[in-house]
Amino acid sequence: MGALAATPAAESLAELEALRHGLAAATGYSEWAQVVADYGHDFYVASPAQLVEQLRGDLTVLQHQLAAAPADRTLLRAAGSLSVVMTMALSATGQNTMARRWWRTARTHADQSGCTDTRVWVRNWEVVNGTYERRPIREILDRADEATAIAGDRACVGHAGVLAGRAQALAVAGQTESALKAVQATAAMTDRMPAEAMRDTASMFGWPEVRLRHTESYVYTHLGHTQQALAAQDRALELYPADLGRERAQMLMHRASCLIQDGHIGDGLRYAADVLDALPQSDHNALLYEVATAVVTQVPEQDLRRVEVVELRQRLAELPSG
Repeated sequence: MGALAATPAAESLAELEALRHGLAAATGYSEWAQVVADYGHDFYVASPAQLVEQLRGDLTVLQHQLAAAPADRTLLRAAGSLSVVMTMALSATGQNTMARRWWRTARTHADQSGCTDTRVWVRNWEVVNGTYERRPIREILDRADEATAIAGDRACVGHAGVLAGRAQALAVAGQTESALKAVQATAAMTDRMPAEAMRDTASMFGWPEVRLRHTESYVYTHLGHTQQALAAQDRALELYPADLGRERAQMLMHRASCLIQDGHIGDGLRYAADVLDALPQSDHNALLYEVATAVVTQVPEQDLRRVEVVELRQRLAELPSG
């Protein structure tokens, strides 16, 4: 770590982290678990660009530590988890090709760690994010099956996320019966979730009730079960923490889609536009725009020339920088 900190070409953040971790190593102290936990919260409040820049420093340090201790399970778990945060940040900026590479990195390090919870948690986010990245449904479902086999009957955040992501993929594929069964399985897993995970409302490592309701909203909306979707959305709106504005906005796009499916085309399109207007521009990202684009696909062909459709498409054509 001392050599890294002294390297002139090192990134400034990497230099600072190298110094800090070097001090910790001198006393036999490691805080990688806390670093990972911090990123679990930062993911919901920091911009993707900020996350990528911060991770650049931390992962540079972690790379050097792993080179010195390649079998250290603590370091491997940290590498797998931080790679997920990097992947999600890249995906949020629309860099899906690069994200796909980081998913492989995340799985590899998680598997090398031998930690079941980490292995399942990494695959959880890959499955959940699969439809937003427009990955093949079969590929998403295969990854979900792989994660389920690893988890067994384990009740953990990763397992609940895998079930939720599976339900979403099946709904997008139009497999109604299977999607509904997957939602039921997600609810059953939520009932088994440890209390600590249920209380964690603002971290990637939590599974609060609002994540179940968001999943229900997603699935019912894609299946055209609008009344059930609206009920799930109402409950989610009661639960969403203020810090999760981007995720709340994604779910509100489901409501816009439901309005259009119920024949209120103009209202649905205006609702989608209002959701974008209400969210700070700095919180707009590729994941939100992917859900908003799905709203447009619900508009009947004879209405595609409406002014509201044209304007919404123009807004979604280019992701804001930052």
